[in-house]
Amino acid sequence: MIDPQEVRLLIVDDDEEFRSSLVRRFQRRGYDVEQAADGASALHLLTQREFDVLVLDLVMPSMSGLEVLKEIQDERHDCEVVVLTGQGTIQTAVQAMKLGAFDFLTKPFPLAELEVVVNRAYEHRQLRKENFQLKQILHRTAPQVRMIGQSPLMKEVFRLIEKAGPTDKAILIQGESGTGKELVAQALHRASRRRDRPLVVVNCAALPETLLESELFGHEKGAFTGAVSAKPGLFEVADGGTLFIDEIGELPGALQAKLLRALEDGSIRRIGSLKERRVNIRLLAATNRNLAREVEQGRFREDLYYRINVMSLVLPPLRERKEDIPLLVDHFLGPQWQIEPAAMEAIMNYSWPGNVRQLINAIDRAKILADEQVIRLRDLPPEVLGGRATLVAASASVSTGGNLSLSEVQKNHVLQVLQREGWNKARAARALGISRRSLYRLLEKYDIRPPVANDSGNG
Repeated sequence: MIDPQEVRLLIVDDDEEFRSSLVRRFQRRGYDVEQAADGASALHLLTQREFDVLVLDLVMPSMSGLEVLKEIQDERHDCEVVVLTGQGTIQTAVQAMKLGAFDFLTKPFPLAELEVVVNRAYEHRQLRKENFQLKQILHRTAPQVRMIGQSPLMKEVFRLIEKAGPTDKAILIQGESGTGKELVAQALHRASRRRDRPLVVVNCAALPETLLESELFGHEKGAFTGAVSAKPGLFEVADGGTLFIDEIGELPGALQAKLLRALEDGSIRRIGSLKERRVNIRLLAATNRNLAREVEQGRFREDLYYRINVMSLVLPPLRERKEDIPLLVDHFLGPQWQIEPAAMEAIMNYSWPGNVRQLINAIDRAKILADEQVIRLRDLPPEVLGGRATLVAASASVSTGGNLSLSEVQKNHVLQVLQREGWNKARAARALGISRRSLYRLLEKYDIRPPVANDSGNG
């Protein structure tokens, strides 16, 4: 069901009496109506604001309806056009359809019929807009990943998401890098009334200021070097949905002012354009900075801070919710994988400065190095092992022979086992507790070559 108040309508006709009757009809019905007496005035209005539907008379002095249509097409004004024509200009109406008009009516016609056509044109525009948004969002939104945790801190995060998600208020998500702020944004969007509309993500730290402004607000053709065509910004792509601005603490001062205006009244303006566009988005923002301190030090606008921080949601670092680590390890390992107790103990004892993101990287690395789908202590990164790294190497070696590096200890141990097993690689791999594939990787890594005389008996 169409809400007439949402339909922005422009009526263009040089017949003042007829035009006024159309305006009065649609205003009584609740439509947002503007009018123009000629083509030039209509095109000027199109540069000033956005319209959903244009009702356009084809026969006008100075500038015909067809000329207006061509100009709309050339300037890529995004609106549907319903053309009005007399009995003798049906062929002109057909030309108008070829130029992109949505439909035409022949005068005289019942005003109720025009209202039906205007509504259909509006629905068609909304459908086009949604299709565009979906295409844009396919490569902008990361795949959704389930949030995992049973600790009291994470249960509180889930409770806040459940409470705040259905509201339309701006939420500031705070937490260290790698804690999963984008996952929280996805969860908030899924819990909202906008769940069927786009969730659009932009990272302020990933783009220089000039590109970031274009990415957020869009630009017109020729607005700057390289702007070979007009491009809508992410505010327009997210219209009706949610815009998630990650690392908002990195937003430059000039863009902070522009963002504030967009949040205050939904008004945005593309770079190089005078036209105000209206959007309806829900804002989610994230930062690993202390924004209150940034405000105190004059690096972040106080009015913007209060605008984006209607509610704050703080994600705990992994070191403060260690009871969730076994769940996370099990999830990232996946089925058919196991982890030995000593390796899990090392993971539990590590502080994880990179949080969940670092844990994922450590698990991925261990799976590459592991044999028989079992993660062992030796498969973990050195920083996770900490002081254990030396112990792991020493336990695999008969003797360190002095102050040797971890790599030298490992190389010496492999050489000793190969010599003891007569350079039989199958037996050496079994003695080392690794697969033959892993042994071959070590031989290649340390450039270990067997004596020529023994090269034939490697099993």
